[in-house]
Amino acid sequence: MIICMRTPEVKKFIEDHQHLFWYSPAPKSETVSDELLVETLLNYGSLAQIQTLFDLMSMREVAKIFFHSINLSKRRKNNFFEPTVNYFTLFFNRYAN
Repeated sequence: MIICMRTPEVKKFIEDHQHLFWYSPAPKSETVSDELLVETLLNYGSLAQIQTLFDLMSMREVAKIFFHSINLSKRRKNNFFEPTVNYFTLFFNRYAN
């Protein structure tokens, strides 16, 4: 599990987008793992939200977490929608190197 320190900006971002983390009570949502944060945003977030995630965590860090998650196991890879895996694999291979 890859976990980084939560900056106030990331905490605020999670708080502002609480609807994406409906399964986690509001006070605990800021403790979601980086893997879950990336998974949720890449699957359900808007383009603007994903860009904000890149600004907060860096595109390289998001790519690292993404590739770690999809390569960990088939079950973890299946947490992402197939078009999401395809698109972000191509995107990160081109722009995050």
